[in-house]
Amino acid sequence: MTSKPILEVQDLHKTYGDFQAVKGVGFTVYEGDIFGFLGPNGAGKSTTMRMITSLVKPTMGQIRVFGLPLESNREHIMSRMGVIVEKPDLYGYLSAYDNLKMLASLNQKKIGRQRIEEVLELVGLQERAKDKVKKFSQGMKQRLGIAQALIHDPELIVLDEPSNGLDPQGIVDIRELVIKLGREMGKTVILSSHLLSEVELMANRMVIINKGTVSVEGNVADLLGGSMLKVSVECSSSEKAFALMEASGLADGFQKVSDSVIQMEMDRTHVPAMIDMLVKNGISVQSVVPVRKLEDYFLNLV
Repeated sequence: MTSKPILEVQDLHKTYGDFQAVKGVGFTVYEGDIFGFLGPNGAGKSTTMRMITSLVKPTMGQIRVFGLPLESNREHIMSRMGVIVEKPDLYGYLSAYDNLKMLASLNQKKIGRQRIEEVLELVGLQERAKDKVKKFSQGMKQRLGIAQALIHDPELIVLDEPSNGLDPQGIVDIRELVIKLGREMGKTVILSSHLLSEVELMANRMVIINKGTVSVEGNVADLLGGSMLKVSVECSSSEKAFALMEASGLADGFQKVSDSVIQMEMDRTHVPAMIDMLVKNGISVQSVVPVRKLEDYFLNLV
């Protein structure tokens, strides 16, 4: 059964003087998608993101969100969306809690202490709720920015480069949060990122735009030739991880690369279960990276 469309973009154009930044872009995002929005620098990706979040007005074309035209239903639609475009705006002299409290006071919904605490727990900042944001790492600021986007419990979440500038642990934290939002909480997420390996781990559908037009749109697994994924796992003990994974039946094609890295082939849907199993057995996981599958596809296409 096909999910209902949440975002429909049709023949979208944006012109700045004589320059055409976007030339007839069209794609559809369905309910429950984690939707990768990809393109090289200068492809029109950021301009398109700004149009679908109502920050930039299209020169031509139509954007429908929740079945409604964005232009004539902006306030209603934006009340059901959570958006981060580039870096989140935060008050460094306020605590994480007070940043969210201030934002909540501006929302038409009645958002109380319980909801603020729920969102801080969701993004893993409950223990730093009273700390001033100026003391936060970039990864913590990104998580608080996502908390801002989630405070009013939106149905559609738009994240523009959420892992930009983060260290490896910060990237893993954002990945796990996005997967939780989409697969466990049923949110629809649109994710723009230049980290193609991360998109491959998170997204079920994607679009790639190049030179202002759509190059390809579809299911990630279908576009990459099936659901099987070759991954490189960096962890505290490759030997122990190797034995656990071999016994689990979650993967095959094992290869021990070093004392801390193994490679294996597995269904992409088994990646979260694999990480969970390793961690529960006392193995810390530093990274899980697809072995250049989406990167090769992307480079060949654009």
